[in-house]
Amino acid sequence: MTYNIHHGEGLDGKIDLLRIAELIKREGADIVALQEVDKGVERTARRDFPAELAALTGMTCIFSNNYHYQGGEYGNAVLTRFPVVRWTNHHFKMLRPGEQRGILQVVLDIHGREVVFMNTHIDYRPDDSERWSNVAEIEELARLYGGRPLILGGDFNDTPESRVCRRLSETFQDTWKLVGEGDGFTLPAGNPRKRIDFIWISRKPALIPLKAWVPRSDASDHLPVVVELQLK
Repeated sequence: MTYNIHHGEGLDGKIDLLRIAELIKREGADIVALQEVDKGVERTARRDFPAELAALTGMTCIFSNNYHYQGGEYGNAVLTRFPVVRWTNHHFKMLRPGEQRGILQVVLDIHGREVVFMNTHIDYRPDDSERWSNVAEIEELARLYGGRPLILGGDFNDTPESRVCRRLSETFQDTWKLVGEGDGFTLPAGNPRKRIDFIWISRKPALIPLKAWVPRSDASDHLPVVVELQLK
């Protein structure tokens, strides 16, 4: 699953991590890429979202800070039921002032095999120069994992026909295009009209997508994307 949780704020304006955790459990996700996660931030009462989400889901949570905000940390997190072999976070090169973005990379032990899971949330501004630069960095990072099966999830703030997503599709496969039904729209959650949240997989034959879906929820301003994958 990939899910931009909007610092836990739902369409009703309430911060509620329990409904996010219940959605994750209901959909049966084993690995989750979360974006817009707060830790010690003033607007969310300085709560430790990674620790709370780990407790609520019974999963391991890896959190990476990308941006110091309101006295706390703000970034991406990965929830997983599988053992974590190692992890690292990479801050993207910034071309202009704004929010520091990053990509969290977690190597998992899945039934004795190492699988790479990456989670990112890239720039939203209409000028795509920052996103375009990020794609080159993502490609370079992926090469470092030496052909291991790789899953890339996140909020890419661009649509499938954009040059950013077209370029990503040269390196990775868009799981929605392979097995999704319908439009795959995730934003805005109440009346989705855009597909900007993606789960990509490496072009190695080790990962086979079986189905993909977008669950309905009012727990965030985005909807999550879920993909079922078979590891050969």
